[in-house]
Amino acid sequence: MKNIVVIGAGTMGNGIAHTAAASGFDVTLIDVAQAFLDRGMSTISANLQRGVDKGKMTADEKASVLGRINASTNVDDAKDADLVIEAIIENVAAKTDLFRRLDELTKPECILSSNTSSISITKIAAATKRPDKVIGMHFMNPVPVMALVEVIRGIATSDETYRLVEETSKKMGKTPIEVNDYPGFISNRVLMPMINEAIFALFEGVATPESIDGVMKLGMNHPMGPLTLADFIGLDVCLAILRVLEDGFGDPKYRPCPLLVKMVDAGWLGRKSGRGFYSYNK
Repeated sequence: MKNIVVIGAGTMGNGIAHTAAASGFDVTLIDVAQAFLDRGMSTISANLQRGVDKGKMTADEKASVLGRINASTNVDDAKDADLVIEAIIENVAAKTDLFRRLDELTKPECILSSNTSSISITKIAAATKRPDKVIGMHFMNPVPVMALVEVIRGIATSDETYRLVEETSKKMGKTPIEVNDYPGFISNRVLMPMINEAIFALFEGVATPESIDGVMKLGMNHPMGPLTLADFIGLDVCLAILRVLEDGFGDPKYRPCPLLVKMVDAGWLGRKSGRGFYSYNK
């Protein structure tokens, strides 16, 4: 594993590219528009600069990391990848279309992975002719800081593919944890119902957002309350994951709170829109 291609320069994609390049890998960061790439590269540069300012790396080391990242708007630049990490929109059709294209484009031994937070790896793999080489690599946000990578095996994922991805994750400074392919995997199967229940508590007038978050922080020792965390993740993302859980298990306990649905309809998506359960406008 020498050449890693990351597709999607958003929050997760640029964080993965940053982490891989800082670990010595050659990285190609691909997105559909130059503006998205410019924003992603700017974020990587700013995050690296924080390390320089804190004395954790030199300016030359920062330049070396940035020099290992090639930004491109052409998906054909994935053709020489050893590993592709997809980090695009959380949508089944978009992901399967992309994996079908990557299957045609990349060399046969290339491993195709998805950073999906809830969508079936087995379903994504079925769009390719190499399901044994398709796997999930679910990084946590912010990627350069968080240690976990949930490594998700689809029904056809080979032991060799898992071993190579486990090894690569460790080289990226991460702790890989093996999970099988079920809706939401482990992280979101446990986390999203908790967030949803916190939203129901707010919806029913049990307590204010500050009180709900305060109970979970002070009583359960969570570093961040569930409503603050939902704003950080993005309420649209939370809603999409809950719908995957509800559809995947057919269990009404995963039904999204009506307040969450209404806020997403209003465009109140959390930090990225400036308003969610809290206000982030300056």
